[in-house]
Amino acid sequence: MSENTGKTPVDFWFDPLCPWAWMASRWLLEVEKVRDVEVRWHVMSLAVLNEDKLDQLPEDYRDMLANEAWGPVRVVIAAQQKHGEEITGKLYTALGTRIHNRGEGLTREAVVGALEDVGLPADLADHMDSDAYDTELRASHKEGIDKVGQEVGTPVIAVPGADGEQVAFFGPVVTPAPKGEAAARLWDGTLLVASTPGFYEIKRTRTQGPIFD
Repeated sequence: MSENTGKTPVDFWFDPLCPWAWMASRWLLEVEKVRDVEVRWHVMSLAVLNEDKLDQLPEDYRDMLANEAWGPVRVVIAAQQKHGEEITGKLYTALGTRIHNRGEGLTREAVVGALEDVGLPADLADHMDSDAYDTELRASHKEGIDKVGQEVGTPVIAVPGADGEQVAFFGPVVTPAPKGEAAARLWDGTLLVASTPGFYEIKRTRTQGPIFD
């Protein structure tokens, strides 16, 4: 339990550009309504994750990682460093709503709009093209990856295991984001598998893309 709130902590690593992380994050916000849970938000970066294997990726995805992926996550880490960790989740929600739900994409206009939505200065968008906080970004990314291992993407979720130590997984990959009691059941199942020693993976082929609502 969190010493400050008495709630069960769950750590969540996201890259704002990933639609599957966005789905999972909306699920966790639902879980906060129906279970005594506190989400702690952290950034990771698909650009960092893939920087050593760009030549193995499809050209369009490679170009996106090289040219667009750095911007939003750099802005989030800059906002966090300048305005405190409590802004992280709020800014992620504003960014994700514009990038995914409204289809504004990974544009400067979407980033500036998201900053304004949460009352942050628009000039934080200048960090889209700045490596000023890349050390902090890489440290946050490494913290999540060190918990779950290398052969994953975003999101990464870390929850209490059987002995109280955190267990981390890639996922969940789910669409649309469950709500109400359905969200609670998925959370309960996540804790159940995390409490099972030696449990690593359940997987099936995706047959549907992310559904934004």
